[in-house]
Amino acid sequence: MEAKLIKIGNSKGIRLPSRLIKKYHLHEHLTLLEKNEGILIKSDIPDNKLSWEETFKEMAKEREDWSDFDITVDDGIESK
Repeated sequence: MEAKLIKIGNSKGIRLPSRLIKKYHLHEHLTLLEKNEGILIKSDIPDNKLSWEETFKEMAKEREDWSDFDITVDDGIESK
């Protein structure tokens, strides 16, 4: 697929086919990543996944009730 640089004010830009815009869920804000092979254009949809550190912090906020743990451990089965 080819594209041409077009003049936009004092800058230049490219036009993307609407099928690519729909396929990759591109919106008003995009992320451009410089790679050795060229420029990667990504949708700027926020990643709702937490990092491991953020996940740990969120888990630490919650106080779990382990009071019934003793009951489940002592379920009447004797080890031999």
